[in-house]
Amino acid sequence: MTEHSLKERVLEVKRRKDALVLVHNYQIAEVQEIGDFIGDSLELARKAVDARKNLIVFCGVRFMAETAKILNPAAKVLIPRMDAGCPMADMVTREDVLALRQKYPDAVVCSYVNTNADVKAETDICCTSANAVDVIASIPSRRVIFTPDRNLAAYVARKVNTEIIPFDGFCYVHNRFSADEVRQAKVAHPEAVVIVHPECKPEVIDLADRVLSTSGMMRFARESQATEFVVATEVGLLERMAREIPGKRFYSPGKARYCFNMKRIRLEDVLRSLVDEVYEIDLEPEIMDRARKPLERMIASHL
Repeated sequence: MTEHSLKERVLEVKRRKDALVLVHNYQIAEVQEIGDFIGDSLELARKAVDARKNLIVFCGVRFMAETAKILNPAAKVLIPRMDAGCPMADMVTREDVLALRQKYPDAVVCSYVNTNADVKAETDICCTSANAVDVIASIPSRRVIFTPDRNLAAYVARKVNTEIIPFDGFCYVHNRFSADEVRQAKVAHPEAVVIVHPECKPEVIDLADRVLSTSGMMRFARESQATEFVVATEVGLLERMAREIPGKRFYSPGKARYCFNMKRIRLEDVLRSLVDEVYEIDLEPEIMDRARKPLERMIASHL
């Protein structure tokens, strides 16, 4: 079956089953093109809340599909590939959170949305890269445990008057960008605006003109008068930018960085997921109930 035929078949089954297909910015272009909505973790979480669909297919990594199920428990939520996990989410466990709570009993626990459901269930409030600063600023406690991304924790710590206790996790994609690569990109493209993701290392953030989530990057690139951008994030977003914002140029610092877990999902997987309704996210009701509270607090705190 050709790519065009696959797309037509996916769209036909999606319409017939009245399914909602949510797609993360890091998915391959062919999958982005059949989605009902493309966005970052916060945007997709909001779409899951607002969904009036009984069937949701989530083209992203597993914690994202879990989040959609937690926020919309009445829906059947599918992920096209069960092996599409997030290494950073797997770096922190429920036991890690409980140990940190015991060590710092006066601290509030804020977990990045990039965590598994059982970790969220032991969390006070969640955040995304788009709203992490707002979320931490809204917490009355002067001490916050932040899991799992140490780089995002370091970025937030610069912006708030709160003691941040970071867990030692990281995104293997963003953590690979180096300050030297950014410097070289600035020399190669002297007119370009440098925008980086807050999951990057502090020394990379120091060289940025803007530090933004992927949705923030898209908005900024659309609205900016600049025509060239150095963008330190996963290549899927750069490809989306080039496709949707014609007349502007986008460069990765160093070689393009790939999230291979995000790239696992293909059109064939989306079609099989829609036709056979696989693979369903199945979480224990108690875990979902407890994990829903920090997610709802996250969404409510974003102004």
